[in-house]
Amino acid sequence: MKRRSLPVAAALTATAALLLTACGSGDDKSSDNDKIAGAGQEAETPKESAPASGAPAEDKPDGVDLSLPKDMNLVFDWDKPKDGNEAAAMDDAANYLRAIYRGVDKRTVKDAAVTTYSTGDGLHYAQVQINEWIKGGWTATGTLRHYDATTRSAPNGSSVEVAFCADAGKFYGKEIKTKKVLTTKPSIEDFDYFKIVMVKFPTGKDLWQASKVFVETKAAKCQ
Repeated sequence: MKRRSLPVAAALTATAALLLTACGSGDDKSSDNDKIAGAGQEAETPKESAPASGAPAEDKPDGVDLSLPKDMNLVFDWDKPKDGNEAAAMDDAANYLRAIYRGVDKRTVKDAAVTTYSTGDGLHYAQVQINEWIKGGWTATGTLRHYDATTRSAPNGSSVEVAFCADAGKFYGKEIKTKKVLTTKPSIEDFDYFKIVMVKFPTGKDLWQASKVFVETKAAKCQ
């Protein structure tokens, strides 16, 4: 059995009101005039960061350690938008995902990266995902690719929706006790389509936090 990039199905039982699963729903296109879900949600102050580790500077974009094990490779194969806010929100959406897998690796939902890059429902989603990996006794290994990203800004400029595909075909769960890598044959289950609503942290810092996460599993449009 191979664990998904994020164990959405397992999380649904605990977060049915949070996650939007639209398996087999077809196109999910939205017009530019559509409202962004959660656009009115405010960011929360990140908790104090843990003491600095020996991580290199590129692993600490906001002074928070985002380093991952060498065998846990998150690839973000996308181009940044020209809009400064949207580019920053996209960067921190990637950092949010890195934070989740750092929590998986460190076996904790309290890592400073998680509380820095998420708020509200986004924080709850991250905690549920990390806890599912912890309960299962798994960590992750391999390459998880994110691609075909788009961004949409709310009219007030305080939130940005970052949407993208994820391919977990080469990303696997690994049993911590036995070190056994859990693999399966490639299938539609490897593909997810994410929409993450990022909200701007209300300071001079160019920090954005994930406030809501919507996931379409078995996303044929991502194949």
